[in-house]
Amino acid sequence: MSRFDRYLLSQLLAMFGFFALILVAVYWINRAVGLFDRLLGDGHSSLVFLELSLLMVPNVIRLMLPIAAFAASVYVTNRLTQESELVVMQATGFSAFRLARPVMVFGIIVTVMHLVLMNLLVPWSNAILSERNEELSENITARFLNEGRFLHPTAGVTLYIREITPQGELHDVFLADDRSDAERTTYTARRALLARSDAGPKLLMFDGIVQRLTGTERQMSVTRFSDFTYDLAELFDIGAPRPVTLTALTSWQLMTMSRSQIQDLGYGRASVNEELANRVSQPLLSLTTALVGFSALLIGAFSRFGLWRQIGLAVLILIFLQLLNTTGSSLALANPRALPAQFMAPAVGLGIAALLLWQSQRPRHLRGPGRVAAA
Repeated sequence: MSRFDRYLLSQLLAMFGFFALILVAVYWINRAVGLFDRLLGDGHSSLVFLELSLLMVPNVIRLMLPIAAFAASVYVTNRLTQESELVVMQATGFSAFRLARPVMVFGIIVTVMHLVLMNLLVPWSNAILSERNEELSENITARFLNEGRFLHPTAGVTLYIREITPQGELHDVFLADDRSDAERTTYTARRALLARSDAGPKLLMFDGIVQRLTGTERQMSVTRFSDFTYDLAELFDIGAPRPVTLTALTSWQLMTMSRSQIQDLGYGRASVNEELANRVSQPLLSLTTALVGFSALLIGAFSRFGLWRQIGLAVLILIFLQLLNTTGSSLALANPRALPAQFMAPAVGLGIAALLLWQSQRPRHLRGPGRVAAA
């Protein structure tokens, strides 16, 4: 690379780091505020909040990379134009496509970063985040396991525990389930334990009695038991474990999965292909936005008032590309045969950037009739 290429590339990378840091921080804080309220409301510590908020960072970064690349390209191009550096380089014989070479290198660097995030880091963080959310949803039951108090975890249910030992054993448990109009059930046990399972948390009760009051005549039946299992998943609205999503699997895992494994997860091969195509098309937008921001400003001549019209044009093109990207994703989801539509936005964006670069190196004609200077 020439000295000018290295200089322009260093300027782009420096401003890209600045804009990426600002955008990621703003978006992350916005997401973290809601997470902070939810976790503290459920009685979790600040360390849990820190862990989950850090797991959100890769997903936030991959959303901000194309915007940061666009902002860096626009800012650097505008500054170099106002300081006449690009004008001098054009006067020395550099074509618009030659000037765009360091911008393309910059876009490729951001694209590679985006590819690593989309295909590796984001799936890893999503998988860990899903596991931690599952654990935290089951740990919600611990908030209701307080000794010496009558608790009502849901309407029609009363829970009382006389004592909780340091080993986690529950002594003298009373559980009344009055959610059904036709039946009222009361459980009492000398001892109980809280256990986890694939279907959710379970309450294991030992040496107790089940009393059922049923029918319109309110007949009571009493059953003694040595051990009894009570499902707490429905009681605390935890529900069944969440299925594994495609976003929590790396691209290598998606490509090596068999048809039966995909069906076991509840998806089809078309959904997997759409996810893989999305993980390639989205990083290409980083290259596209960088070239669009540079080429849109390059068509403007030097002006003391700045390149605000060209900046506005670049922003409009960015909005148009985002609309194309959303439309292409919707078409690919609706019809497996429309999978190439995922790449519509990057392809159109690169075409627009090439057209603008070609337009910027065309001779600019003066307005009005030409004049011949007198000797």
